[in-house]
Amino acid sequence: MLQIFLIALAVLVLIVIMMSVKIVSQGYRYTIERFGRFVRVAEPGLNLVTPFVYRVGHKINVMEQVVDIPGQEIITKDNAMVAVDGVVFFQVLDAAKAAYEVSDLYTAIMALSTTNLRTVMGSMDLDETLSKRDEINARLLVVVDQATEAWGVKITRVELKDIRPPADIVNAMTRQMKAEREKRAAILESEGMRASEILRAEGEKQAKILQAEGLKEAAFREAEARERSAQAEASATKAVSDAIESGSAQAINYFIAQKYVEAIGMFATSPNAKTILFPVEATQLMGTLGGIGELAKEVLGKEVGGTPAIKASVPKAGQ
Repeated sequence: MLQIFLIALAVLVLIVIMMSVKIVSQGYRYTIERFGRFVRVAEPGLNLVTPFVYRVGHKINVMEQVVDIPGQEIITKDNAMVAVDGVVFFQVLDAAKAAYEVSDLYTAIMALSTTNLRTVMGSMDLDETLSKRDEINARLLVVVDQATEAWGVKITRVELKDIRPPADIVNAMTRQMKAEREKRAAILESEGMRASEILRAEGEKQAKILQAEGLKEAAFREAEARERSAQAEASATKAVSDAIESGSAQAINYFIAQKYVEAIGMFATSPNAKTILFPVEATQLMGTLGGIGELAKEVLGKEVGGTPAIKASVPKAGQ
């Protein structure tokens, strides 16, 4: 009998030791209770818990977890209904609070995220909800994180997975986008035409400026040429006058004959004269030149200061 009692006692002690040993896995925390009251948190590894007095209350996962926000329909500020779903990432920082401050942590986080999502998106227009997704995520993160702080939970991220407007709104937005793009295309086309017209006008302006400068330069050159021609003519006339003054009858004969020939040439080049009958022979032309020379001799035949008059020698015909 004693042997049986000792064996039973040994088995009982072994069972008590096995019940006292608690192995906590990495990423988890166990709450230890004494007669139903929380006393401490068991860390990962081997933990000894006195049976019948102490027991494991809750096994808390302290790794980062994700909760799906179920799809729901939300009415925006401009009375448009959109379907939204998302996810919430969170991590338990205080196992005791997560175990005893809230009865169902996952359900509480889901309900809190859902209600705040309705509040945030209900205060925005449809265009804002579609274009400001990052702003919605940030506002939800701040609100939900503040609410779950008392539960020992840290909300790390809130992401909207999808925002689905109604089909009629999608069609209207498509038409609006098409009209906006056509408007931009028309504006760009008109701006291109305007730029082209401006460039063309600038080109014509520059061409006219260059043409005016060319005409100005040509007029200047022509005036300069006429001035030089007049200077040359004046120099020639002065030379002839000096020759006449010095008593050279040949010079005045040459000058008069040149002008006479130029005058005859003008008859031939006149646009009004179709046919000219001019029966003048070379001997008669020389005789005319001789008569002009005699006329000049009579004018200049007077003696100037006792100097005998200049004798103009007129060449005879045939010489």
